[in-house]
Amino acid sequence: MTMTRSEFMRTIVVGGGALAAGGFVYGGRAVAQTSGGKKKKDRGPRLSLGKVEEFVRVGHSDLDAVRSLLEEQPKLVNAAWDWGGGDWETALGGAAHMGRPDIAVHLLEHGARIDVFAAAMLGKLAIVKAAVDAYSDTRHVLGPHGIPLMKHAKKGGDAAKPVVEYLESLEK
Repeated sequence: MTMTRSEFMRTIVVGGGALAAGGFVYGGRAVAQTSGGKKKKDRGPRLSLGKVEEFVRVGHSDLDAVRSLLEEQPKLVNAAWDWGGGDWETALGGAAHMGRPDIAVHLLEHGARIDVFAAAMLGKLAIVKAAVDAYSDTRHVLGPHGIPLMKHAKKGGDAAKPVVEYLESLEK
């Protein structure tokens, strides 16, 4: 009987690990193999969509809820939610456009990936300048919900005043 590669991959058991769909299970963990023979680490199950939405939502305004959800599931820190039509947002993005440096700093201290919008709200002028120097159109790129960089900076209050002044100087 002739077997296709796919059939073979789905049925063989090798060295205590069941070979399946281009990878194998070893020691209770799934490991995928790429064409280069490298093993791809199992990242665990996908995050609950409900938890992701909740986390991004509370990232706009509720530091206690952010703390609680991060304690429950630390991998939420960089999870993104699509509000529709490709309007992707993270909890950090929500904190940034709502002017919540307390939430933003907490997220960054727990491994959130900083972006130019959060940097603008936090008054991180060097980061904003570096982004604009590298890609001049950065100052016109819209953040979550179509909110411009300048509005993020203005939400930062006095701490972000140098960023606001810098962005204003670019428009002259």
